[in-house]
Amino acid sequence: MINNFLKVNLETKRLMNTNVVENYSKLKLSLFVLPLFLLLSIVLFLINVDALSVNGYVEIQKECFIFLNSEFSQFPNLIYNLTQIGDALIFLSLISVFIVYAPKIWESLITASLVSAVFSRILKDIFSIPRPAEVFDNSIFVIVGRRLPGFSSLPSGHSITVFTGLTVLLFAFMPKKWVDKILWCFFILVLGYSIAFTRVGVGAHHPLDVISGSIIGYISALLGIFISRKYKIWAWINNIKSYPFFILLFSICCFVLIHKIYKENLVIFYLALTSLIVSLYKIIYVYIKK
Repeated sequence: MINNFLKVNLETKRLMNTNVVENYSKLKLSLFVLPLFLLLSIVLFLINVDALSVNGYVEIQKECFIFLNSEFSQFPNLIYNLTQIGDALIFLSLISVFIVYAPKIWESLITASLVSAVFSRILKDIFSIPRPAEVFDNSIFVIVGRRLPGFSSLPSGHSITVFTGLTVLLFAFMPKKWVDKILWCFFILVLGYSIAFTRVGVGAHHPLDVISGSIIGYISALLGIFISRKYKIWAWINNIKSYPFFILLFSICCFVLIHKIYKENLVIFYLALTSLIVSLYKIIYVYIKK
């Protein structure tokens, strides 16, 4: 029975990973056109409304920020849990099981995450946009959780993380039928922005920070997929011999999540921890029975 179960797991892994590889192989460079066009449109819009300066960028969004913040902050517990998904540890923990069933996803995801981290750090330093808590009177909007001051608002790092991960998953599991493709893309888009705009809801970012971050996340994911497709940097992930490394890594992440739960008793942390424990079980089981 155990051998049959193991065979089923290995066959599931083979089929899922093969499907992901096939989907990634179909992607073309033309996919970069839309996000680059959107970024250009944002720049042209800012030029048109004379908002390329720091003060101009902040002021044209003030009313929109306060409105969205007021609407989202009516559900403080929900948005505070959802906004944690923008933390790389939480997001990667939630999809950790793909290490076993579709390691190709993780190959692309690691590269994409490194690219997105570079983009985020460089752009934040270049633009140096003040966060809402730094530039607005804190009494006119709601801050959920920790107050975030400083000058690192553009782009939203959480939004980059969310859209980097979701875009990798978007193309990994892209359906074959056009109707299904449209529904799948719509679902990912709604899910992504529902999570990303919680950054406005908790008072951490301006709306354009989130929109720009989502586009940069999409670009980062595409770069990650194309780079990992051409250069087999992380091909060792697909080798069962690498499992002890992930057992150690996931175990450390479990301890970090337990610490987070101790500090902030959030539902999303329990979900991430549960996902990691399930992934650990799967990895250990496959490794021992190999």
